Parts: sequence; C-alpha cells; structure tokens
Amino acid sequence: MKWMILFLTSLSLSAGERLFDETSLKGWKVQKGEEKYWKVRDGVIVGGSMAEKVTHNTFMTTAKRYGDFELRLKAKVEGPRANAGIQIRSERIENHHEMIGYQADIGKNIWGRLYDESRRRKFLTGWASKEGPKAVKEGWNDYKIRCEGPRIRLWINGVLTCDFTEKDEKIPLKGFIALQAHSGPPFEASYKDIEIEEL
Repeated sequence: MKWMILFLTSLSLSAGERLFDETSLKGWKVQKGEEKYWKVRDGVIVGGSMAEKVTHNTFMTTAKRYGDFELRLKAKVEGPRANAGIQIRSERIENHHEMIGYQADIGKNIWGRLYDESRRRKFLTGWASKEGPKAVKEGWNDYKIRCEGPRIRLWINGVLTCDFTEKDEKIPLKGFIALQAHSGPPFEASYKDIEIEEL
C-alpha cells in the first residue's frame, strides 16, 4: 500500500505539461521580423541580444491560450540594464509588436512583481511580504505563477512576492503566455524548465 501512495504522489507532482522541448521553439510563436531575437542555446530559450540594442519589446507566445494554471520555470537575465518578463492571460495588439495583459516581471528590483503591460501600465500591487525584494539571487531563479479565477500569485525561489486579486470584471482571465525581452541596451533573458499545469 505504501508503494502505491508513493507512486500516486509522484504522478501528482509531475502532472505538468512541458512547454519547451529543450531543442527547438516548437509550440511557440514569434512575430515576423523578430526571429533574430529568439533562439535555443544549450537547452535554454534565449531572448534579446548581446551584440546590439533591442529596439523594442519583443515577445514569444504559446500557441494556446490558458486560463487557470500553475506555471513553473527558471529564468535569468544578463546585462547592465537587463529587463524581461513573463506575460500571462495576454493578447497581441493587432498590427503591433506589443502585447497587452499581465506581466510577471524580471529585472533589478522588480523580480516577482506584477505589471499590467500596455493596459494600466503600472505595478498592480506591492510586495506580498518583506522577504519578497530579497528573494532573487544571482543567476538562475525559480519562478512560479499561479492563476486561479481573479487571483494571481507569484513566487521567486519559493518566496511569495505577489498576491493580487483582479477587481475589474471586464479584464479577461484567459490568454496567451509569452516570454518577453524588453527594449534596451545589449542584454539576454534566458528561460528553461518551462512546465504548466492547468487547474
């Protein structure tokens, strides 16, 4: 009986779907003309450029829309003013490079904060705890994003950094997930071990 419990527990812990096969960008969509900003290197998705300025925000989206889910991945940024993020419940703006929707932010002093990209254009709430601003470390960081109805929570390295509940009923609770490389001087944003579990 004990082995059965262990087996079922292991199944529940690995119930997520891999969104990245570590060899290609299959299952992801990049806007025409922005392919140069996205590549796979050593099993990692890399956005941005260390060779040139990134002239505008660029996004790589999932092919599918998601509503309630838990997204888990690892991320890091390199460069003096590196800035990136993970779009959730978002849409592409027609005939534009931008996206509109929630963004789980990545960058100096903003790791684990929730920004409203191209809509309210502001951070939607403060830190969930005093430990939040100190959760990030050098190099790779574990990012967990959980969306349940109007509630969105973010964790960095196991520390809850954001707990936000949307009050505006007109704002969609479903949309694309996207990886962002922000405009700015040469930098790279890297993503790996991307897994989602729909709730």
